[in-house]
Amino acid sequence: MRKLFLFLLTILTSLLSQAQLSKVEKKITSYVEGNNASAVKLLEEVVNINSGSMNFEGVQKVGQIFKARLGALGFETKWIDGKAFGRAGHLVGYHTGKGPGKTLLLIGHLDTVFEPASTLQKFILVNDSIATGPGVSDMKGGDVIMIYSLEALKQAGLLKQMNIIVVMTGDEELSGRPLSLARAELIEAARQADIAIGFEDGDSNPKTAVVSRRSSSGWELNVKGKAAHSSQIFTKEIGAGAIYETSRILTGFYTELSSEKDLTFNPGMILGGNEVNRDALLDGGEAFGKGNIVAKEAIVTGDIRAISPEQLERAQATMLEVVSKHLPQTEATLTFDEGYPPLAPTDGNFNLLNYYAKVSTDLKLGSITAVNPRDAGAADISFTAGYVDMAIDGLGLFGGHGHTVEEYANLNWLPRQTKRAALLIHRLTQSSVDLKH
Repeated sequence: MRKLFLFLLTILTSLLSQAQLSKVEKKITSYVEGNNASAVKLLEEVVNINSGSMNFEGVQKVGQIFKARLGALGFETKWIDGKAFGRAGHLVGYHTGKGPGKTLLLIGHLDTVFEPASTLQKFILVNDSIATGPGVSDMKGGDVIMIYSLEALKQAGLLKQMNIIVVMTGDEELSGRPLSLARAELIEAARQADIAIGFEDGDSNPKTAVVSRRSSSGWELNVKGKAAHSSQIFTKEIGAGAIYETSRILTGFYTELSSEKDLTFNPGMILGGNEVNRDALLDGGEAFGKGNIVAKEAIVTGDIRAISPEQLERAQATMLEVVSKHLPQTEATLTFDEGYPPLAPTDGNFNLLNYYAKVSTDLKLGSITAVNPRDAGAADISFTAGYVDMAIDGLGLFGGHGHTVEEYANLNWLPRQTKRAALLIHRLTQSSVDLKH
């Protein structure tokens, strides 16, 4: 009797699950399931093309594959040459629909961290669910999910109503400079969109998505002192020397800012002594000094990550204030470079997360919560902040060991993530949808 009860309960649960999807949504999911093998084949094809950020030919080759797929879906596509910012370029596609719904911006990237010299070059199917390869999860898996989501929507007769912009950058892993040129197309697309969706792999957890990313930018501290015999340190004429001043400043940064939530600032490289030879390209160099010589100069470089533009501005102001209080006979300057902006955790982003979580529960794939921003690195979606009403990231293919030769993807989640993405896009582009709640 108990077995019969459990059997009937399973049937009832299945029926209720099906009831939560509309007829057209069932058509979408059926297409995804029926075409998963071809999705894996596409993933293998693009992973087997080396597209390290500085392999311009490889990046462009991957871009042309996705360009053809978007063109077949009715997108007007163009390749943005990256010569002006020292990279391969970007793929951009526009789809103008017949419906009045929201305009969506879908974001991916074509490049990986694996240049031609890397030992990781090929897609390898380890078993029926795990594949390894360069960029298999970060983020060629996400690009494939994006493409097959759109194909499922087209086959269901829905894409023709949708206004969608696709931007696949060619330099996310090693951004071109200046960023004002390297991200100009992405920012322009964000200006035209209402909602941004990123297909990065997030923290590779099926139960989470990204509604907030911290900024990522660099800083450089240059300190000068008076060189002299060590016996003269602390005198009025010689003062404290460059290394003591550097130590004071770094300690000040730690004392003033280390307890602030979601803010980090890391001094990653330091050179100091009587003579410093800096290699800016490699962010390293050489320093010469002796224990009996007061240090003449020091250089420190690091990064800073903040949860919002306001937090970043406050932190930079505090750091500059610490620097300004020099020890005797020393001077120091602190500069900040351009970098990835933060994606703040706005109400709009959390509203979008709720829509995504509802899609997931309707698909019986579990609920979804927000990733801790300390666990989410910088990504292209941050450039949409301030332009779109809401944004979410982490809709890509889950895996692990990203940026290492052990990078892998869980292929079981390829169709599941594609279903999630396709239904989210479908629901968000309905003219009746209320995105305020």
